[in-house]
Amino acid sequence: MASENYGYSSRSPIVLAVTTAMLVCSTVFVVLRLISRIGIVRRLGWDDRFMILAWCLAFGTSFAICYGTSVGLGRHEVDVPAQWDAALRKSEYAFSVLYNPALMATKTSILIFYLTLSKTQKVFRWSTIVTLAVVNIGGLALTFLNIFQCRPVTAAFQNPVPASATCTDIVTLYLSSAPLNFITDLAILFLPMPILTSMRLPKKQKTILVITFGFGVFVAVVDVVRIAYLQQAAKNHFQDIQNHSLPSGGNSRNSEANDFSWYASLSFMWSAIEINVGIMCACVPALKPLVSRFLPHILRDTSQTEKSVMNSGSMLNRDMGDHQWISSVHDSVPKKPPPAASPNPEATMDMMNFLTAPDMNETSQACQRTDTYTTAATNATLRTRRPTATFIDFVNIKKKKSMVHMSNRESVFPVLMVTILFFIWGFAYGLLDTLNAQFQAVASMSPGQSMGLHSAYFGGYFVAPLTFGRLVFKQWGFKACYTVGLVIYACGTLVFWPSAVLTSFPAFLISNFIVGLGLSTLEISANPFIALCGPPEYSEVRLNLSQSIQAIGSVVSPLLAKKVLFKVKASSLIDVQWTYLGISVFTFILAIAYYYVPLPEATDDELEEASNRIPTPSAASVFNIKVIWITLCLGIFAQFCYVGGQETVSTTFSEYLAMVRPGLNYVNHQAVGHSAFAVSRFIAAIAGLLIKPRYLLLFCYVGAIAFAAAGMNGHGSAPAAIMIMIYFFEGPIFSLNFAQALRGMGRNTKDASVLLTAAISGGAVFPPIAYGVLKARNVQYAYCVVVAAFAFGVVLPLWLNASPVKAIVDPKKSDPGVRGGPTEQSAPIEEKRRRFSELGHGVKRRWYKDKEDLPTVEHRERNS
Repeated sequence: MASENYGYSSRSPIVLAVTTAMLVCSTVFVVLRLISRIGIVRRLGWDDRFMILAWCLAFGTSFAICYGTSVGLGRHEVDVPAQWDAALRKSEYAFSVLYNPALMATKTSILIFYLTLSKTQKVFRWSTIVTLAVVNIGGLALTFLNIFQCRPVTAAFQNPVPASATCTDIVTLYLSSAPLNFITDLAILFLPMPILTSMRLPKKQKTILVITFGFGVFVAVVDVVRIAYLQQAAKNHFQDIQNHSLPSGGNSRNSEANDFSWYASLSFMWSAIEINVGIMCACVPALKPLVSRFLPHILRDTSQTEKSVMNSGSMLNRDMGDHQWISSVHDSVPKKPPPAASPNPEATMDMMNFLTAPDMNETSQACQRTDTYTTAATNATLRTRRPTATFIDFVNIKKKKSMVHMSNRESVFPVLMVTILFFIWGFAYGLLDTLNAQFQAVASMSPGQSMGLHSAYFGGYFVAPLTFGRLVFKQWGFKACYTVGLVIYACGTLVFWPSAVLTSFPAFLISNFIVGLGLSTLEISANPFIALCGPPEYSEVRLNLSQSIQAIGSVVSPLLAKKVLFKVKASSLIDVQWTYLGISVFTFILAIAYYYVPLPEATDDELEEASNRIPTPSAASVFNIKVIWITLCLGIFAQFCYVGGQETVSTTFSEYLAMVRPGLNYVNHQAVGHSAFAVSRFIAAIAGLLIKPRYLLLFCYVGAIAFAAAGMNGHGSAPAAIMIMIYFFEGPIFSLNFAQALRGMGRNTKDASVLLTAAISGGAVFPPIAYGVLKARNVQYAYCVVVAAFAFGVVLPLWLNASPVKAIVDPKKSDPGVRGGPTEQSAPIEEKRRRFSELGHGVKRRWYKDKEDLPTVEHRERNS
């Protein structure tokens, strides 16, 4: 009988074999780690203690699975004898309770180890602390959910579940928690990479370090495979519910319809693989002393040994973060003899030295040889030195150029790289808009709830710029905002996963809000970057071109969502999860890539200098208020109103077409509208070369107001065509608003960009107002809100065309002779830079006969 021995379709043998093998492997790694730490280093840290705890929990988890295979796990429910059912359910419960603590302990061990890597990298340390908090808070929450998956708890062991008890579907719980594990896996994988790749080490050692820490990629891969099996289990269960094949209440386990022991067995197996692979990867860095003791040739880079020894005793004092090195012969003289070698030198090292230091005996011998060589060389130099000090100067004058000083040719690459980000958030906005409609259909949500999702997205645009976004922008610059924004956006797309699994409106609301936080962080720096990177007279042209690429993303994503994602009948959102997982992984990779992409920056002083170089009356005032501040305030107000009007048109598009032209394909017509939106930005970019931007802005506002008012009446094809024209005139307004309100702000440019980006939150305010009018009257009448929004915004172009404002906002070439040449304070620096430039490009060598000829400290700081 099938109940007495493993049948042909039983998965129990493979689950048992794989789980046992992985536990044995992780046990070997933990034992080797303890030998390395206790036997060689003679020190046991907190990371080692947590790793021991992780192994104990992994043993319990693996044992629960192995025991489960002996009582039916991996068989079909019909093949599980009734007397095994209680034991099977207990083993499944034990696994579910131990799984998250095992992951928590493993990740906590790794993150505590990370905290020992660097004491000076504040961003790295705080990122590690935040990840540590997320791992443990999230893990504890999931652990308690698993413990209390049934009320009362004893109902988890009963079959059938009593009618008075309530239980959460455990597969759904596993699947909804998957994004948290995946996000923390990626964080642990990528957190140390910036430090490792920037270290000054021989190539072989650096490669070994990166590969060692990169083993975490296997955990992420295993997590994805596990998610695939969990999703398949969830789909099977969902199909059972759709086919109404479950018994009353859906609580019976002994039925082919709810075949939990069969379809969840591989998920359990891959969960065990995930835990044990994580432990093995976490143990790899701690094995360095063991490898160094018994296999030292693996770590030693012989091609670099002599070079490293010579460098350690040379006269060159290199500053790791700078491109210029200045040293004197004095610096090479040892101030005091080196300390005696400790009997256990590795015990006194910080963890980074512990990982990167070569064999101790070899190092000691090399240091002795170096000291002898250095002392002899120093004495010879001091004996032959002339009374006048001779200095050797190494200067790298190829300093990264500020974005505000770039020519059109120089700005092509950085502008192109940042324009990619414009496409990403355009794609995300269009995809989310379509997905919101699908979510509303699946969850049977009201239009008001759908409006709430839309408002949550734009609510993120208000919160992020005024809080952490401004801090990142001001403290770390333009490029930091790209990395932070992409990471937050990726997390928001992953949060969609549990919201889809649970079909939860609050979870989907949070997902939209987090995506808004990420994309607004991108926009804080991306828009001013495009406006500032290159000659100032083409700011509006560059921004319109980049924004037109963003509009193309808005065209492509709805078509992709409708034609590909929802082409087949989708009665749930589970299938769309893989799309969001792919987007999230791609975005994480993009965030890492942008960390390494060389992009120019601009300090507040450079922004002020660039603003002063433009011959405009920027000090002009009206009623003792500077004109530029009035322009900024009106720009913020106009941006708030414009985005509100634009989003009102977008959110009411389908209802409007259904009223004025029933039967017209909504998706295709909206794609035409978005195409017109993109084309108008291209046209405005070209027209900006010939026509002043303030004229273009006024023209676009007047056109948008006129067509929005015309759309309030009529039926048939005419109102449908009017919608396309509204999209057309809307296109260039954002870019023209932003660039002209930003002009002349100088050192306040970053704060101005923060406020202009926060003004995009108007998209969360006007659509709900229009929805209220729609419910009271009809959708055509609701377009009075669109007319009012654009009418409020037109106050900006009217102000820009007044004097003396137009003299400030009109594009002008930078003039070094107008308050923009070197200031009196910086004149000596500029003069020395000119003298150094005569040496040619790259690192040059120069003998200075007089100490007075040395570059000043001020110059070195300027170039650092």
